[in-house]
Amino acid sequence: MHDEFLCHVTAYGTCGGRRIGVPLGTYRAPTLALALWWLRDRATWIAERLDPQPETEHFPAGALVPVAGTVPDVPAVLRAWCADAGQQDLVAGQLAAGRLIRIATSDDTTEYELLAESVDALRMQRTVPALVVPVG
Repeated sequence: MHDEFLCHVTAYGTCGGRRIGVPLGTYRAPTLALALWWLRDRATWIAERLDPQPETEHFPAGALVPVAGTVPDVPAVLRAWCADAGQQDLVAGQLAAGRLIRIATSDDTTEYELLAESVDALRMQRTVPALVVPVG
């Protein structure tokens, strides 16, 4: 059983023709349950910031505008993932087996990525002998 997990949330966009990643958070979870909780919490956090309630007093009138119906609804995708018990079980199983998991969704400008991996699996990868390539 893997005991510790590294979790990361990153937003990716394009600037000057280059793909740029902006870290939105990192957490070293001491348990699988906390890793899953943190991923759901961050997914909800992103969704709430992308899709705030229009009547919220912090937004001036006209600051929020609807987008075209063809633009993927990132907040809805993230909220659905958080609420899907089957997806949560799948992620838990993959993490418990030592596999890297990636949850990603994007709209027309930005990709949002949630990653988690076992600290134990990372340590085990470091102990695998390096591949030696003969030169010449």
